[in-house]
Amino acid sequence: MTTITAKMVGDLRAKTGAGMMDCKKALSEAEGDMEQAIDLLRKKGLSAAAKKSGRVAAEGMIAAAGNDKSGALVEVNSETDFVAKNDLFQAFVNGVADVVLNQNPADVEALKALDFPGSGRNVADELSHQIATIGENMNVRRFARLESSSGVTASYIHGAGKIGVLVQLDSDKHADPRVSETARLLAMHVAAANPQYLNRKDVPAEVVEREKDIMRAKALESGKPENIVDKIIEGQVNKFFGETCLLEQVYVIDTDQKVGKVVESLAKEIGGEVTLSAYVRFQLGEGIEKKEDDFAAEVASMTK
Repeated sequence: MTTITAKMVGDLRAKTGAGMMDCKKALSEAEGDMEQAIDLLRKKGLSAAAKKSGRVAAEGMIAAAGNDKSGALVEVNSETDFVAKNDLFQAFVNGVADVVLNQNPADVEALKALDFPGSGRNVADELSHQIATIGENMNVRRFARLESSSGVTASYIHGAGKIGVLVQLDSDKHADPRVSETARLLAMHVAAANPQYLNRKDVPAEVVEREKDIMRAKALESGKPENIVDKIIEGQVNKFFGETCLLEQVYVIDTDQKVGKVVESLAKEIGGEVTLSAYVRFQLGEGIEKKEDDFAAEVASMTK
């Protein structure tokens, strides 16, 4: 019986893009013959992953997994929105979220090396398997995980996975169901309001100065006297914080309150301490440069 070495498996994977376990099985079946193993993978449709790896994957799905103490958020991209509705794809994304929640990997590469539940493959190999099965390029892009030892973590997924949010509330009264409910509503707020920072202390000084420079230039350009420009800027800076900092935003569920006041009111209501300590917001495909198709040019080229 031919011994299948790790190098042989690695070489076959490099040539085909198929998963490690699939490569090992093909080599075993082919008794170590590389070309025969490639043919076997091609027949099974498992060598297709490598050919698809150059395509832009900017659609896909964001999924969450969690319990009262911990929450995980994962973004997996695909080429088309159609695939995001595929049951196999959704099961894969939800499975990756469970891996993040339960094993807390350090980064995406560490995540890919972890076992994927029920498959006998790691996450990277399961990804290759899904690419070959579904027929589109896919990518595990990013993940986030929050955990509170003395509080709750809530998640919210909007628009069938277009936006995902985690919110962490620390409280000495975390067993009170009102804490979990408020965390859930705050996650919905974050999805809608898209804050950039938790509070004004988190805003980098250079960002504030840049905003002030813009405000000053606009005020002077509009003919405002220099002696009142500083007062105008002070008011506009506070408005900037109110738009970008979560704790200072107007609460979308009750516009008579700001988010910070909602947290304070909860603390008084339950008779304990409550702190909105962290949040994460993912929007599907943000920052990915999508290919823009020229439909007219495509039609013209087909008629030539």
